[in-house]
Amino acid sequence: MTTTNKSYKTAFIFLTTLFFLWGFITVLVDSLVPRLKDVFEMSYAKTVLVQFAFFTAFFVVSVPAGKLLSKIGYKKGIVLGLTIMALGCLLFYPASSYRSFFVFLTGYFTLAGGITVLQVAANPYVALLGSENGASSRLNLSQAFNSLGTTIAPIVGALFLLSDTVKTSEEIEQLSEVAKTEYYAAEAATVQTPFLFIAGFIGVLALVFSFIKLPKVMEESPKGGYLSLLNNKVMLLGALGIFVYVGAEVSIGSFLVNYFQDMNLATIISQNETMMNIANTIASVFNKTFSNSDPKSLLGIFVIFYWGGAMIGRFIGAYLTKIISPGKVLAIFAILAVAMIVISITTTGLISMWSILAVGLFNSIMFPTIFTLSLEGLGDLKAQASGLLCMAIVGGAIVPFMFGGLIDYFGFKIAFILTLICYAYIWYFGRTKSLVKS
Repeated sequence: MTTTNKSYKTAFIFLTTLFFLWGFITVLVDSLVPRLKDVFEMSYAKTVLVQFAFFTAFFVVSVPAGKLLSKIGYKKGIVLGLTIMALGCLLFYPASSYRSFFVFLTGYFTLAGGITVLQVAANPYVALLGSENGASSRLNLSQAFNSLGTTIAPIVGALFLLSDTVKTSEEIEQLSEVAKTEYYAAEAATVQTPFLFIAGFIGVLALVFSFIKLPKVMEESPKGGYLSLLNNKVMLLGALGIFVYVGAEVSIGSFLVNYFQDMNLATIISQNETMMNIANTIASVFNKTFSNSDPKSLLGIFVIFYWGGAMIGRFIGAYLTKIISPGKVLAIFAILAVAMIVISITTTGLISMWSILAVGLFNSIMFPTIFTLSLEGLGDLKAQASGLLCMAIVGGAIVPFMFGGLIDYFGFKIAFILTLICYAYIWYFGRTKSLVKS
């Protein structure tokens, strides 16, 4: 193995820890959505303001991050992103202490701003650590560890963020002043403890990346800039693909617990010995049990299969995109995602539950594959192109907001038609790229 290959391998390993981290945190945010809905007694549409604040940061920060990275390089960009993420996590402390929805939104936006800088830096960096033909495979492998984080996060969220019952405003008013103070303190601690721990871990990572050596893969002054990128049809189509993909994935992931509640699945699961054994086996990792748990916590534990499917699919995708055209793999997975949603909205009970969870498996390769297909042939403009592609992650704010509104007015079954449209476009993009390659 050459010195260059060794340095690429070392850099790849360190970068993969970042993929795990932001995957874990992003889905932990999803776990807070049903909790904040209860705390602030909000409609589904208003609840999505949480996701709106989180994903709007990608739209606001991505392009400036791409410009900044073209000047300071990937390594300093990674350290900056981690520092901003730690600050965002720390903001959850005062937000939960004062029960301030505005401070929660500020914390979400700050946290997402750090993740945005990290995404703009890490995604193209992984793509550049080797040949362009292997870029989709490498990014799928890194994203598989991102999915490991998204798989673990629902367990942490279900057992630590959703495990207690949130009182309504009427119930709180009936408490004595002492009981009210104790309730507020316990409720705040439920959110504060995990995010303080995460902030400390991120701080340590920032220090590590400050001292490690990463190979240089970008020229000092890439030429062409954003104007040439805006004239690149493939990149623009890819940006739309990122927009609808993230929008569909977040719409489903954020509302899974509420969707399951709407179908009264807590009762069905609690009466099914096999399902309860599955839930308690997962919970036993943290010495927990669901015998007397809140229904949201019981339902939340099954979200692990949505994100776990994405993890498994990305490991498979890292291999498939080596031997089959990435565009073709993308088109096939999009069609299978459509099939799973159709099954879910036309059935009930456990069949509906498992089919919507299976969408996670077919989501798996979409982001890294769309991303690398969009970067093909862009050379040193990849950092700036990454900024534009990451800006499209704002789909995670807009599409779920529309999805939540549709739920409020028409219910879940109709709302899922929006996600079908998103996956239909991804099929179109994948098919187009596969035809160009063949």
